[in-house]
Order: sequence, then structure tokens, then C-alpha cells
Amino acid sequence: MTTVIETQQHYETYMTSATGDYMGQEDDWDRDLLLDPAWEKQQRKTFTAWCNSHLRKAGTQIENIEEDFRNGLKLMLLLEVISGERLPKPDKGKMRFHKIANVNKALDYICSKGVKLVSIGAEEIVDGNVKMTLGMIWTIILRFAIQDISVEETSAKEGLLLWCQRKTAPYRNVNVQNFHISWKDGLALCALIHRHRPDLIDYSKLRKDDPIGNLNTAFEVAEKYLDIPKMLDAEDIVNTPKPDEKAIMTYVSCFYHAFAGAEQAETAANRICKVLAVNQENERLMEEYEKLASELLEWIRRTIPWLENRVAEQTMRAMQQKLEDFRDYRRVHKPPRVQEKCQLEINFNTLQTKLRLSNRPAFMPSEGKMVSDIANAWKGLEQVEKGYEEWLLTEIRRLERLDHLAEKFKQKCSLHESWTGGKEGLLSQKDYESASLMEIRALMRKHEAFESDLAAHQDRVEQIAAIAQELNELDYHDASTVNARCQAICDQWDNLGTLTQKRRDSLERVEKLWETIDQLYLEFAKRAAPFNNWMDGAMEDLQDMFIVHSIEEIQSLITAHDQFKATLPEADKERMATMGIHTEVMKIAQTYGIKLSGVNPYTNLSPQDITNKWEMVKQLVPLRDQMLQEEVARQQANERLRRQFAAQANIIGPWIQTKMEEIGHVSIDIAGSLEEQMNNLKTYEQNIINYKSNIDKLEGDHQLIQEALIFDNKHTNYTMEHIRVGWEQLLTTIARTINEVENQILTRDAKGISQEQLNEFRASFNHFDRKRNGMMDPDDFRACLISMGYDLGEVEFARIMTLVDANNTGVVTFQAFIDFMTRETAETDTAEQVMASFKILASDKPFITVDELRRELPPEQAEYCISRMTKITSTSPSPGSSFL
Repeated sequence: MTTVIETQQHYETYMTSATGDYMGQEDDWDRDLLLDPAWEKQQRKTFTAWCNSHLRKAGTQIENIEEDFRNGLKLMLLLEVISGERLPKPDKGKMRFHKIANVNKALDYICSKGVKLVSIGAEEIVDGNVKMTLGMIWTIILRFAIQDISVEETSAKEGLLLWCQRKTAPYRNVNVQNFHISWKDGLALCALIHRHRPDLIDYSKLRKDDPIGNLNTAFEVAEKYLDIPKMLDAEDIVNTPKPDEKAIMTYVSCFYHAFAGAEQAETAANRICKVLAVNQENERLMEEYEKLASELLEWIRRTIPWLENRVAEQTMRAMQQKLEDFRDYRRVHKPPRVQEKCQLEINFNTLQTKLRLSNRPAFMPSEGKMVSDIANAWKGLEQVEKGYEEWLLTEIRRLERLDHLAEKFKQKCSLHESWTGGKEGLLSQKDYESASLMEIRALMRKHEAFESDLAAHQDRVEQIAAIAQELNELDYHDASTVNARCQAICDQWDNLGTLTQKRRDSLERVEKLWETIDQLYLEFAKRAAPFNNWMDGAMEDLQDMFIVHSIEEIQSLITAHDQFKATLPEADKERMATMGIHTEVMKIAQTYGIKLSGVNPYTNLSPQDITNKWEMVKQLVPLRDQMLQEEVARQQANERLRRQFAAQANIIGPWIQTKMEEIGHVSIDIAGSLEEQMNNLKTYEQNIINYKSNIDKLEGDHQLIQEALIFDNKHTNYTMEHIRVGWEQLLTTIARTINEVENQILTRDAKGISQEQLNEFRASFNHFDRKRNGMMDPDDFRACLISMGYDLGEVEFARIMTLVDANNTGVVTFQAFIDFMTRETAETDTAEQVMASFKILASDKPFITVDELRRELPPEQAEYCISRMTKITSTSPSPGSSFL
């Protein structure tokens, strides 16, 4: 018991001395805890794991901390690994003194590093004293793992604690204040790992009420990914009221060393980047300042002349546009420049501060680009801007007043000019000279109303003059136009007054004269009306168109005309009395200068009308005599023409009818051959042609009748139109009939049809030609085919109709009928037959020569064939011969 107490005292003495330089603040540790078995267990395990974390680098490890260091070999090896230095060569013997020598070599090396070992010797280590061995290992840990830790002028334990506090500060439920109970829930260890390697732990899933799970998670992750061996047991830490501080510090120092290397490199890189970034930012700010200063000063230099331009516009719209441009400058163009100026000052101050903090010389802008230079330029801009705005507002107010007055002047002038427009012309008119009495009185009343209106407009003229004077006083830009217009209005107003008085005098004078004339007009109207009616009736009778058709009718008209001529002397006396009234009116007008309108208000008749009509009557009387005599002669000539035309027409008409019937019988008659029918028809045709002179003579008589406008002829029933139609039908019929016979002959010869077959076809066609016009309707044609033995369906008959009526006329001619029947009964030369005939002529050669064709065929057919055929071979059978 005494030995244990002494050993304990020695260990306490050693611990106090050994850690005094590194842990001066640990004087208040609980000394009683050193005797706690839990404390010993935690230190044994922690220190063993710490030693093995270094020894495994040399390929070895310890199992029992107080036994494996007794010979001093592994202790020396541990010191070499953690220091990177070579220790003296150990003794190889196994005797006790060999072991003590090796341990002393280790302890001497520890002392050489500035560590004072008090009351600890090699014998205690060789004897396996647990307390001394643990104290020695703790001393090594302090020197090589904790002493070099330095954070913000704190080192060792305080530095390690501050480092832990800084790293875990952002994490919830973590508050590191010491190296014992602050680590019991495991969250501090997990926070250290997550801070440096967030990919290893999901901190959001950890719970404060699961300390064992948190600790085991930290131990497992640290061992697996950070190469930090498990030095503690979660249960020991949780179940101990106050975990061993040395064990916790040892384990936590491993995290510091694991992460310190990366942090130092990162810190160095960050420091370099920070310096470079500061330099780059400073240079950027300098360039940006120079650029912004140049642009801002250039903008001020361009803007000031614009603001100093005080040339006033002459119109309100132009000045308002200037104001709008100025407002646009204030709203759009200037605000960005204000921002640039503010940013420029901010950048300058920021740049100077950064340069001062980094011990760099202050920034000196280019000449003329100092902040003070810009401020002075800006101040000058704002002064010019203020003066420009005041000038704009003053000018706008002046122009606004001028525009108001000018608009008011224009409005009043327009109203006045609109009212006076045409007034001078109206007042200057001498319409009263040609007006009637009623019109003169109306003009007087109208003139009185105008005089009242003229007086009412006097005020407006005075207002116009006053406004014009004010515009001149305000220096209106278009004052010359205003003055000219005002002067014109005043001159016009004076002229209107003069014209008004003159017109009143003239109207009063003319009114009296017109009262006398009016009486004469009334008397003229009373006598002129009945005389005019008599003349109208006479002219109507004299110009009456008459239509007579006989000598008797014209003699009756001559007798009535002679009775009218006997009344003319009495009518002339009435005319002279009426015209005397008009002469009196003209005399008054000529004496007093009155322009008569020529219109009598009581009648539409004028003296000239009376005179003209009377002259017309006198002219129409002899004309009527002449017309009546001419009509007598014309009626006599017309009668002679009627008789002459009738005599010829009554002969020609029956002759044409007779010939039509004879030709019809010839075309229907099937007696004799086609050649005989052709000869008969040719004879008829020649006779008809020879009769043409009679038709021409009748045409001449008809032309005379038309020129004489004779529309009836009681001596004949034939008109020239009847004769023409009959003659044209006769010519058409003989030509068509001859053509039909010619086609029948061609068909007969080409198809080999006998005369009997043709006669049979003609008989069948004539039988079903019910209208006897040489054409059959489709129904008659169908009946004809059926009578000839054809069995026709609808489709077959439609096909045949497309052959005989290709143009869809709705009728079948005899020629179409013959063509169809010959196709049905006669043989046709096929293309094969024609080609066989050519081979015969060519003597079975594949070609035929031109000479052979000319020898075998008639000349005309041979030349035609040669011109139409193409070459069928390229080899000539003999020189000079042509071939096809």
C-alpha cells in the first residue's frame, strides 16, 4: 500500500512538471479522477490506438501498452516515426540493463525536445508501471501532437479548443466548451467530420438523444475514410459522468492533423488568390473609372452646347418639341449619367480604400479626370440646364399667349371674312337694272336687313384691330401677315359702308321707274296671249305632216290651205298694235338707263317671240304651197312604179315555184341512171343561171320603189323579199341535188354498189322522209333501218347515230344515209391489202423505187405517192436510183 501511494505521488509530481509548459491552465483538474479505473481504461485504449496509428507506418504495433514498451525498442521506434529523426542505435540484449539503456535513449530524446521529465525514469517503464507509462505517452502526445497546434495566437490545448469551436460553430446542438462533457453526445465529432467532408455524414439525420449512435458513426467514418483509428468506446464516454480529457484531446488532435494539411494548402491558395483578386479588382476599378470618366466628360461636353442654344422657335409646336426633348433628356438621357457619376465616385472611393488597405499608392486619374474635375463639369452642366429650362418655360408662356391671341385673331378674322365674303360683289351688283318691280321691292327689303347686320358687326372689326395691336406689341413672329390682314379688313369695312349707301339710292330711283313699266307689261300681256295662240295654231297647221296615198287626198289638203291664206291681213294689224306697247317700254328703259331683263312678269311671251312666230308663219305659207304641189307629182310617179314592178313580179314568182317543183321531182325520181339524172340536173342549172337577168331587172325596179318610200302595191302579191328567198332556195336546191348525185356516183364507184342498190336506198329514204326535205328525223331513220332488217337496241342505235350525225344536228341527210349503208354492204380496202399491193409492185423487195412507182402508177398518183411516202431503207440498189 505504501508503494502504491508513493508511485502515485511520483506520477503526480511528474505530471505537474511535465505539462507545466503546455497546460498551465490545468492546475484545477480533478486529481481524484486519476485513480478512477474508468479513466485508466479510457487512457490505456486511447493511447494504445494512438501509438499503433504511428507504429503501423513501421509495420508493427503494440498490444499491451505497459508491456510492449518495457524493452524500449518500440518506444524508440515510435519516437522515430512521429519525429522523422533517427535515434541512437538501440541495444540488442534482453537483459534488464539493455532495456533500461534503450528506454533512457528514448527519454533522453524526449528531453532534447524541451520536455522536462520529472520523477519518471527508465526503471518504472521497464518494470511496467502503468501510470508512469501512460504519463510518458501523454507527454509524447502533448509534445508531438498538441504543442504545435496554433490558432489565432493560442496554442496547445487552447488552440485545439478554439479550432474545434470555430469548426463546429454553425452546427445545431453543438457547443464545444471543453474536452470532456462537450463531446459526450457525439455531435461535436460528427460536426468536425461534416465540416471538412460533408459527403461522409448526413448531419441533418443525427439526433441528440442518440449519443452512442452518433459516436459510433464518427468512429467508423473516421477509421474508414480518414485513417484515424478508433481510440475510444462509445459506451465508456456515454456512461462516464466526465470522460477523460486526455483521451478526448488525443483523439480530437488526430482530426486536427488529418484536416490541417488540406486547410493549410487551401489557406495558402486562398491567400494568393485573394491578393491577385485584389490586384485585378483594383486594376478593373482603375480602368472602369477612366472609361466612365471619359464617357461622362464627353457626354457633358456634347450636352452643354445643346443646352446653351437659346434660339427661340417661332411656333408653339416647335417650342413644345424643344421642351419635350428637354424632358426626354431629363427622364431618359440624364438619369443614367447621374448613376454613372455616382458610381464613378463610389468606385473612386472604394479603389482608394482598397489601395490604402493593401499598402498600395493612391490612384491618380488622368489629367482632367479627377473627381473634382467631373464635379465642376457637372456643376456647370446643371447651371446651364437650369438656365435652359427657365428660358424654355418663359418662351413657351410667351408663345402660348401669342398663339392664343393669333388664334383668336384668326378666328375673328375668319368669321368676319366669312360674313363679308361676297358682300362687296353683292353691293356692287346692278341686279336692280334687270329686275322686275316685285324683285326691286324685295331687293329694298333685303338691303335694309343688310344695313342692320352691317351695324352689328362694327364691334368685331374694332376687336380685330385691338388684337392686332397687342400682337405687334408682343413681337409676334408673323406680325406682317397680321397687320396686312387687319388693314385689309378695315379697308374693306370702309368700302362696304360706301357701297351700301350707293345701293340704297339706286334702288329707290329704279323702283319708281319700274312701276310705270309694270303697267305697260300688263297691257302687253293681255294682247299678246290670244295673238300668240292664233299663230301657234297656224304654224301647227302649216307644218302638219301629211300622208296621202292618192290624188284625191292631196287635192283636199290644197283647198283647206287656200282658205287659211285669206285671214292673214287682219292678223297683221293685231300684231302691229301689240308691238307698239313694247316700243314704249324700250323707250323708257333707254331714257333712264334701265336694263330690262327681257322677261315680262305677266307673260312668258316676248316681242321677239311674236315677231319670230309671225315671220315663221309668213315663211311657212309658200313652203306649204310647195309641199302640196310636190306631193301631187310624187303620188303620180309612185303609181307608175307600182304598176311596173307588179308586171314583172307576177311573172318571175310563178316561174321560180315551177322550177322548184321540177327539181324536187328529179331528186325523188329513181328512174334512169345516176348519170342521166346528173345530165338533167345540169340542164336545169344552166336554165336557172340564164334566168338571172330577169331577177336583176326586178331588183332595179324594187330599188326605185324603196327610194320612193312605197310600202304597198295593190297590183301584186309578190314582194322583193319573196322573190329573193325563192331564188336563193332554187339555187341552193339545184346545187345540193347535183352534189348528192355526184356523191352517189362516187360512192357507187368506190364501194362497188350497183344502180339497183342505190335505187333501193333512195326508195327507202324517200319513203321515210315524211317532210320531203331530204332529211330524216332520228325516229324516221330508226324506222327505216328496222324496215331494212336491222335489229337495233338502244346502245347500237346510239352508236349508229354518232356515225350518221357526227355534229349532233338531230337529222340524217341522204348522203349520210348512203355512206352508212355502203359501209354496211360494200368491202373496204384495208391497210394490209394496200401494203400487199405495194409488195407486188416491188416484186417482194422490202422497198420500192421511184422509177417503179412512176412506171406502174399514173403520173399524178405516182408523184403524189412519192411526195407522201418515207424512205424504208438506206441502201440504194443502183447508182442514181431513188428508193422508198
